[in-house]
Amino acid sequence: MDNFDGPGADTPSAPRKRAAPRLREVPAVTRAVAILRLLAARPNLPLSVVARELGLVQSTCLHILRVLVAEGLVQVDAAKQYALGVGMVALARAARQATAFPVLAQPALDRVSAAWGVTALGVAIAGLEHMVVLAMSHSPSPLRLHVDIGSRFPALISATGRLVAAFSKAAPAAVEARFAALRWDRPPGLAAWRRDVLSARRQGYSIDRGNYIAGVAVVSVPVLDGAGRMTHALVALAMDEALGERRGRLLARDLRSEADALTPRLAPQR
Repeated sequence: MDNFDGPGADTPSAPRKRAAPRLREVPAVTRAVAILRLLAARPNLPLSVVARELGLVQSTCLHILRVLVAEGLVQVDAAKQYALGVGMVALARAARQATAFPVLAQPALDRVSAAWGVTALGVAIAGLEHMVVLAMSHSPSPLRLHVDIGSRFPALISATGRLVAAFSKAAPAAVEARFAALRWDRPPGLAAWRRDVLSARRQGYSIDRGNYIAGVAVVSVPVLDGAGRMTHALVALAMDEALGERRGRLLARDLRSEADALTPRLAPQR
């Protein structure tokens, strides 16, 4: 956040922000998206479970599922269990190919992974909603985390989340509300998290040591666009015990150099 003094801080001299345009609700679309997200997290669910989990009337849920099945986005087996359909694969591939980031970031991730023995990720930031893994390079070490291309995480979680908060233009109250809903192995207090956000903005990187995943260090740097907005991040995952303070700072500096080299290459060509 620009001039961030922590969620809830008084900034009387700041210019009044123009209200964001109000979105008109389209319940059918919202419910369809909720169904797709549920099936992405928990495949092979019967109608009754889908409806119960999303608080939908079964008949309404069934109508939406039938449309999604007809469009190939959802499939249903002989036992009447629903899962994502092959049509989602084509959509996901098209979405990934619509941005140059995965192709441009992959060599950088490979270099970092090989040099430091870490798993390196390239993620896209979707506001305060979530981040999505678009590229990755696996660690040669035995460390293996449940993450793959297309994995989604809350936007404010871990080291990357501190950077998202630091560079966000969102109202502090909105950031604070989302922070309160996050799930961590070792949750940081709000005051400590505020300090970490300020530090992330000042240093240009963030390191999470076991807060999000116990025993795992997460090092993250922002990739900014021409307007200084954080659109992506480069992330490294390692065992916390293998990444001392100095090594963590050096790894962050290496990631920062790679991110700086990416920024001009991601700028739209005129």
